[in-house]
Amino acid sequence: MENLTGHHFVAIIGGAVSGSEAAHQLAKRGFRVVVFDQNLLPYGKIEDGLPKWHVKLRDKEERAIDSKLSQEHIRYVPGVKLGRDIFFDDLVNNWGFSAILLATGAWKDRPLPVPGIDQYVNKGLVYQNPFIYWFNHFHEPDYQGPYYPIRDNAIVIGGGLASLDVVKVLMIETVHQALEDRGIQTDMFTLEKSIKKVLDDHHLTLKDLGLTGCTLYYRRRAIDMPLSPIAKDTPEAEAKAQKVAQKIMENFQNKYLFHFEPCAMPVDKLVEQEQLKGMVFQKTEIQDGKVVAVPGSEFTARSPLVISSIGSIPEKIEGIPFDGPLFRFTDPKSCQVEGYEHVFALGNAVTGRGNIKESLEHGKEVSLEVMDHFFDWQENDYEKWLRTTESTIEKKISSIAEQIQQKKFMPDEVIQSILDRTEALQRKVGYDGEYDDWIDKLLPDRLENI
Repeated sequence: MENLTGHHFVAIIGGAVSGSEAAHQLAKRGFRVVVFDQNLLPYGKIEDGLPKWHVKLRDKEERAIDSKLSQEHIRYVPGVKLGRDIFFDDLVNNWGFSAILLATGAWKDRPLPVPGIDQYVNKGLVYQNPFIYWFNHFHEPDYQGPYYPIRDNAIVIGGGLASLDVVKVLMIETVHQALEDRGIQTDMFTLEKSIKKVLDDHHLTLKDLGLTGCTLYYRRRAIDMPLSPIAKDTPEAEAKAQKVAQKIMENFQNKYLFHFEPCAMPVDKLVEQEQLKGMVFQKTEIQDGKVVAVPGSEFTARSPLVISSIGSIPEKIEGIPFDGPLFRFTDPKSCQVEGYEHVFALGNAVTGRGNIKESLEHGKEVSLEVMDHFFDWQENDYEKWLRTTESTIEKKISSIAEQIQQKKFMPDEVIQSILDRTEALQRKVGYDGEYDDWIDKLLPDRLENI
C-alpha cells in the first residue's frame, strides 16, 4: 500500500474548472481525492465549448487545471463516464468514499420547444454543444467526430453569449470560404477580430461574395439579452444593463455582419422531403417583463441549417434525483443532493447553466466594467467568471470538508480497494498515472494565431 497521509477519500466526477478547484482545495486540506473525467483530457468546456480563437485564454486556463490535478494526493482517472463506466449507486454504496462531489457540468442542450423537432437532428437541425465541439476540433488530423457542413443563410435560435459564438462561427466559416474561392487568403483569427474590416480592406461586401449572412432569432428584445454582467437589482441598474446589452449587440452586428430578428419565437418547423428546411416563428411582445405571443403574427423563415442555442443543462444520470432539469437538493445553499448525506454538487451542475454569462450571473458579487470591444470584454468576463467560480468552490469545500471530517476514518483496506479499482480503470484507457506525460501525449493539434 502506498504511503497514506489521511484516512478520508473523496471522489469528484468531472475535472474541469469546478472539479479541479474542488480537488485542489481538498488536497491542500489533507484529503485524498480521485477525479473521474468522462474525457481523456479534463478540460471540459474550456477545450470543447470555448471557441478555439480564444488561444491564450484556453491555454492559460488549461495549464491552471493541470497544476491543480497533478499535485500530490490527487489521482486522475480519465475516460470514465458516470452512468456508463461507473454507476452512481455503486459509487455511493460500495466504493467506500467519504464523500462524492458532482462537478459534471452542463453538457446537454436544452431542447428546442417545438413539437417533433428533434427527429430532424442532423437533418437540418443542429444543437449548439456538438456544433461548437466540431468547430473546435475538425481541423485536427485525427478528428473522427461528426461533421457539420456550414451553410449561408442559417438560422440561429437563442439570445446569450453562446448563441453569439455560434453566429461568429457561421459568419467566419462562410466568409472564409467565399474569400478563398476568390483567391483571397485570410484566416480565422483575422476574421474573428472583424469580418467587416477584412471585407472593407478588400473593397467587398457580403453581397459581392454571394452571401446573405445568418440570422439570430430571439424571443425578446436586444436590450433584454443576457449580455451585461450588471446585476438588475434596481431600476437604474436594469436600465444600465439594457443599454450595455444594446451596445454590445450593435458592435457585434457591425463586426460580423449578421442579421438579428428580435421578438420572434419558434412555434413550428418547415419540413420538405424529411429534411428541416426552416422554421415558423411568431412575433412576441414584452409585457411586464414577460414574453407574450402576438396572435396571428406567424411567419416562415426558410433556411438550409437551423442551430438551436437556447442553453445547456446537466445530463440526467440514473440514481441522482432531479427537479426538472436540475439536481434536487436538501438545501440549495449547501448543494447537498437530496437523499444522500455525503453527495454534493458544484459548478454548472448546480446552476444548470453551461453559458459563461449565466454562470457569472449566478455569482452576483462580481462586478465588471464593460469594455469598448466585445472580444476584450468577453475574455475579461470569462476570466472573472472563472475566478469567481474558484472562490465559490473554495467556500463550499470548507463547509463540505467540515462534514467529512466528522465521519469516521476509512479503514486501510477500503482505501486500498479504491486505489486498486481506480488503477484498473486507468489501465483500461492506457493511463499509467503520469499526468504530465499523459497531457503532452494527448493534447490536440493547435491552430496558431500568428
